[in-house]
Amino acid sequence: MSTGHNDILRIGSRGSQLALWQANFILEALRSAGYAAEIDVIRTTGDRMQQPGFVAPEGTDGKGIFTKEIEEALAEGRIDLAVHSLKDLPTQLSPRFSLAAIPRRADARDAWVCEPYWGLHTLPFGGRVGTTSPRRKAQLLALRPDIEFIDVRGNIDTRLKKLAAGECDALVLAAAGLDRLGRTEWVHQRFAPDELCPAPGQGALAIETRSCSHPIDETHDRFVVEAVATLDHPETRFCVEAERIALDALGGGCSIPIGVHCVPEPDRWRVFAQVIAPDGDSMAAIDMETPLSLSAEQLGEAVAEDLKSRGAMELLAPSRA
Repeated sequence: MSTGHNDILRIGSRGSQLALWQANFILEALRSAGYAAEIDVIRTTGDRMQQPGFVAPEGTDGKGIFTKEIEEALAEGRIDLAVHSLKDLPTQLSPRFSLAAIPRRADARDAWVCEPYWGLHTLPFGGRVGTTSPRRKAQLLALRPDIEFIDVRGNIDTRLKKLAAGECDALVLAAAGLDRLGRTEWVHQRFAPDELCPAPGQGALAIETRSCSHPIDETHDRFVVEAVATLDHPETRFCVEAERIALDALGGGCSIPIGVHCVPEPDRWRVFAQVIAPDGDSMAAIDMETPLSLSAEQLGEAVAEDLKSRGAMELLAPSRA
């Protein structure tokens, strides 16, 4: 294997603690496979949005705010691959890029973080939950209509500090991030997917490269794709592709309340999905079992059609207004 300068794999990552954990996880996996690699930290619009006083650019809707600058670096050849939380990626990638690998998924569930009240059901009436996620807000309201929400932004440590300072009574965060950063002592409940259905792709990492149709250096780009392909986990890829296809068919993104979660069982795929009115008052939900013979595309489309038949599009209308 050649290890000349042009064969060094340059990994693009955000600079948050969790993003760097993810990038270093991929870095070590590549080095263990015998590849030379390094990390380039890139600051994104999403990172700047979390700073006090930042005004978001006109038209910013949440899609791509954590990936735009990283994809620009990828397209220009300043990096060779990007490591993302898959749920941050839009369902439709530019033809310039491809998802070269999706490693084995971590725990996709949402976690309840609250020291005095160890479960949602024990939170006092009118308790304050810190989250900015429209999906989590709607799902929590469906379970507890009395809850008040506090916008708590920033990385995991920042949010935990705000919780400790009393800015809210509890947090709901992705379990995978807490697990990866060794903050599991904060986790007192992991919501079942039929309670709070995770966002499509939650818990999974995505390794994005330039597509074969848009190479900068064809030989080097082929080398990059072949190197990261060893990290792909086919079962995880199937599940998250089905989830993202369902989300896309519903016209969704991170700004509307949709949860889709696919899990493998010994002889079938099982899919949980929820589309909830923003106020939590109405819901279209499914717990579907399908044969392993279905493709990810067929499964994702079947999930979307089932949800639509239950009134999903009407429930989503207020979120798009």
